[in-house]
Amino acid sequence: MPYPSRRLMLGAMAATAQQALAQNLPAGWPDRPIRMIVPAAGGAGTADTIARILAQELDKRLPQRTVVDNRSGANGNVGAGLAARAAPDGYTMLYGWAGTLATNPAMYRDLPFDPLRDFEPVVMVGNVPNILVVNNSLGVRDMAGFTALVRARPGALSFGSSGNGSSMHLAGELYRQSTGTDMVHVPYVGIAQGFNDLFAGRIEVMFNLITGAAPQVRAGQVTPIAVLSDRRSPALPDVPTTAEVGMPGLEFGTWFCLMFPKGTPAPIITAMNRVVNEILAEPEARARLVATGLDVFGGTPERVTEHLTAELRRHAELVRLSGARIGD
Repeated sequence: MPYPSRRLMLGAMAATAQQALAQNLPAGWPDRPIRMIVPAAGGAGTADTIARILAQELDKRLPQRTVVDNRSGANGNVGAGLAARAAPDGYTMLYGWAGTLATNPAMYRDLPFDPLRDFEPVVMVGNVPNILVVNNSLGVRDMAGFTALVRARPGALSFGSSGNGSSMHLAGELYRQSTGTDMVHVPYVGIAQGFNDLFAGRIEVMFNLITGAAPQVRAGQVTPIAVLSDRRSPALPDVPTTAEVGMPGLEFGTWFCLMFPKGTPAPIITAMNRVVNEILAEPEARARLVATGLDVFGGTPERVTEHLTAELRRHAELVRLSGARIGD
């Protein structure tokens, strides 16, 4: 009885073709699952969460699935290198972020990829800002009071981070350079121990991603000073931004983008850019992303190139000033 199964198959093919036509996708693409390489372990915090939301939303809009492929190692270099070497056929994407694409080129002597030469930019997804929080007993509650205290006690206060060259480390370095102050950097292998030391007063300061610090702020375990951004975060809407407190240059966070391997056909890049921008603009999908602490961006592929070029320069200078280096 071949005819019923054949009718079902033709019906499914027609539905797929209609969906592709509705999305104005390139002919024949995608006709198999798309792999989104995430250069971190599965379930590893905010980055992986945002990637999986994007993949789920892409599944609703494309005729084939988007499969998250977690490839951790060397601070993201393993996954990014794998994506750079993938066939440029529109079936492998890199979900990259500031640490891998902007910090690592300054931190590592040898990289298995070049963030500008080896990829075709698709779209900026967004940014999760850092937030400056302090031990409750420090006795300061705003940026002016905090900076006055740091200046009065040069080298006496310590700020913790998740490691040399991490977002938390470079945010602290940016603060030191912006204010001409001096604090001691204390890197931790696990940031949970850093928070324990912050609660106990063994360190006084932290520049954590807002998603990591928000629960502690809400619980009253730490005092928020400012979000390192030009706009308030829905995660902690009552906390002012550095722009609001007169320090507009003190902005730092972990931004995310999507990229294809170099040589991917332009129509595929254009189509993926359009679909992701639709996701970022759709209220329900946008709300899911904002709930992670993400400040949603979107825009053209050119915006990715402009942003990445500027961030490569900025991160290189911060890494140089911090003295952090791997692979020397």
